[in-house]
Amino acid sequence: MQSPIGIFDSGIGGLTVANAIRQVLPNENLVYFGDTAHMPYGDKSAEAIKYYSLKIGKFLQAQGCKAIVIACNTASSLGYHDLKEFLGNQLPILNVIDPVVSYCKQQPNYKKIGVIATKATIKSDVYAKKLKENIAGIQVRSLATPLLAPMIEEGFFENNISKTIINAYLSSPKLKKIDSLILACTHYPLISHEIDEFFKGKVEILNTAQIVADDVKKQLEILNLLNNTNAVPKHQFFVSDKTTAFENSTQLFFEDKISLTQRNIWER
Repeated sequence: MQSPIGIFDSGIGGLTVANAIRQVLPNENLVYFGDTAHMPYGDKSAEAIKYYSLKIGKFLQAQGCKAIVIACNTASSLGYHDLKEFLGNQLPILNVIDPVVSYCKQQPNYKKIGVIATKATIKSDVYAKKLKENIAGIQVRSLATPLLAPMIEEGFFENNISKTIINAYLSSPKLKKIDSLILACTHYPLISHEIDEFFKGKVEILNTAQIVADDVKKQLEILNLLNNTNAVPKHQFFVSDKTTAFENSTQLFFEDKISLTQRNIWER
């Protein structure tokens, strides 16, 4: 139970999920891996994403993690099943898509849901498929927004540049008359305020990081894996590539400034 929770993403966007998990489960130790050498995953092939996910999963397993959270929508849509097949008998594998679908299923007022994400996530059509399988009569409007993640990684939000890009995407006819919007990329919570401003509060913006964190707590409770000790938790943060500027920007995603350790896990 005192073993850490492993979390990974294509970059540092998944730190929004890691931070939410820390808030919900303050006693838990965390090990985070950001595959910054290969980001963004949104424009990579499905086979590449599956390979990256398997390698990172093995790395987190080697760190003694008791569960792995895929804190990346693209990896969740394309790499989850392979990773679960590979490691699922040894430790729980959790993704960021199923908890959001379950949450939407519990909202009777949702009739027309919008989804914005990377090209790869939208191309997989995973949200539309799962929402329609679980919610009778639901309409899903999906839109690829490939510039948003790199824009956020570079710190461009809450300014004229971000406003222009966000407004250009959200003005798409595909999102007309939606009642709710899934931010299907772990970077996007950082611009949820700007997105809410565009819709003038008329569309419910889903805080997917919080939804996922609540589900992680629920799943660990079911599996009797919660850390009930009062010891000060230890968190480790790894990336596959690192720069000083990049390390400084992590505070945007994780409330405290953290230190990143570069680890090349790709050498055979």
